[in-house]
Amino acid sequence: MPYIFDRFAGPAQVSNAAATKFTVSAGESWIVDHIHVQNPSAATVTFTMSIGADAAGTRLLDAYPIGAGQVLDLYPQYQLDAAEIFQAFAGTNNILTLTIDGRKSILG
Repeated sequence: MPYIFDRFAGPAQVSNAAATKFTVSAGESWIVDHIHVQNPSAATVTFTMSIGADAAGTRLLDAYPIGAGQVLDLYPQYQLDAAEIFQAFAGTNNILTLTIDGRKSILG
């Protein structure tokens, strides 16, 4: 099955309320290959992300601390199918910058 490499979200700042960063389109399957989170501030900021609506049972990271001036790079290989969503939020509004890259596959 051929894949199309794409940026799914960002770079964009992360709010302090759970927000959908992308939704997988109908008839597609997406694989998240790279999640990049940057903290340009002088203070530690927490980061939370989930597949599906934010809840304790859907979180991949829960209030994970990212230090001042630090970067978090993950290479997870998460597969998401049609209509699944990816959500994220930060402990402090509009400080962290999030970019998500991966592969799309058109099904059928």
